[in-house]
Amino acid sequence: MSPRPPASAAKRWLGLALIATAQFVVIMDTSIIGVALPDIQRDLGFTPESLSWVFNAYVVAFGGLLLLGGRLSDAFGARKIFVTGWLVLIAGSVMAGAANSIGLEIAGRAVQGAGSALIAPAALTLLMMLFGGTKDLPKAFAIYGAAAPIGGSAGVFLGGVLTEYASWPWVFYVTIPIALFVLAFTGTALPRTSRGATSSIDIAGAIMVTAGLAAVVYAVVTAPEVGWLTAQTLGVLAGGLALLAVFFVIQAKRKNPLLRLGMLRAPMLGAANGAQLMLGGAWVSMWFFLNLYLQQVLGASAFWAGAALLPMTGLVVLVMVALAPRLQAKFGAKSMIVTGLVLLAAGLGWLSLVSPDGSYVVDVLPASLLAALGMSLAFVPSLGTAINAAPPAETGVASGLVSTSYQIGSALSLAVLTAVVSATSGAEPGPVELTSGYSAAFLGAAMIALVGAIVTAAAMRAPRSVSREGAQVS
Repeated sequence: MSPRPPASAAKRWLGLALIATAQFVVIMDTSIIGVALPDIQRDLGFTPESLSWVFNAYVVAFGGLLLLGGRLSDAFGARKIFVTGWLVLIAGSVMAGAANSIGLEIAGRAVQGAGSALIAPAALTLLMMLFGGTKDLPKAFAIYGAAAPIGGSAGVFLGGVLTEYASWPWVFYVTIPIALFVLAFTGTALPRTSRGATSSIDIAGAIMVTAGLAAVVYAVVTAPEVGWLTAQTLGVLAGGLALLAVFFVIQAKRKNPLLRLGMLRAPMLGAANGAQLMLGGAWVSMWFFLNLYLQQVLGASAFWAGAALLPMTGLVVLVMVALAPRLQAKFGAKSMIVTGLVLLAAGLGWLSLVSPDGSYVVDVLPASLLAALGMSLAFVPSLGTAINAAPPAETGVASGLVSTSYQIGSALSLAVLTAVVSATSGAEPGPVELTSGYSAAFLGAAMIALVGAIVTAAAMRAPRSVSREGAQVS
């Protein structure tokens, strides 16, 4: 693809604003439904077990289709796929907000996830086209990276406001005006790209990886209800793993695969994706269970539970934009990622000490800020390393792969830790039992982050060169 950069620096920064907004929205749509779930359950008739699919339908479609989104971005042009993704996201938001049945609600969330799977890798490709090879690339990555936690906290906060003062459909409708704003400026601010080779898009591979991931997540989510060693759980899990195995067989044999397996042999790319996998698993799980602890144990309203998480967001933005790029230039990506994951693990370990009669200032705020500091240090270096490790022609696929790692890490970890909470807290838990369950979840998330730090330290090679875009990548 041959980029046509915007004519002025002002347009380039406007383009970054649109790209950061894309990251903000795809993460916001993951978290915004959390506090609305009880109202959705009551109005549409979800069971406690099926209710999790309001979250999982989005995450599985998002994570499962990201590789296809990246390949389509490389083949048809990042800007075209970026626009298409927003149109699909609008359609899914209308479906989910207007749904009057369980099936339509889950379908709407899946369509939203499919739209986000087109937007996310195209957005990262466009970022590289705008800032690759410039001194502003680390700053651009920092702003893009900061948009993720802002989207996560804004989702929780907006979800609380909209659910409390409007109605639950607005947690979906709020995406529409943002999408229209981005589309209005896309033609002006984002570069047009030429088409790549489009003769053989691996649709079969996309179906296999999405179905396989969906089956694995479904098996883990339903296991606490039906039993971990039942025929249903083992059968669905085996089926999902078999589909994923078939996916890799297809990739190895195809001339133009969805994911070229040779990419995975690059130590920098593999280690960075592993870090993103663990980072997503630890960070998203922390947000999910911390919000529940604030509401169900400490008695915070939906509004105040969202507001209580804002200090973390402020710290993340400050560190990512003002501090992390300078530290990475001095110490390198590997040191930043390992240190960040260790600090995240420490913050989560601290959160595991929460008590049923705890307070926000003592039990939550300091530990959550330590975890946020760790996330801030690890996210941008691991993201930039994964993107820069790929050849220029495969930037879209690399973008899809790293986003897939983060989203699937969050989905699988959340499913497993939800099962841990259920097993620890019992069938009819009170505040004491719920606290024990959430404490176990925080401890499990801490172990995930710590494993990520150990694997990164062992697998990521010391820096030997400067990346193709002029940014340090190791």
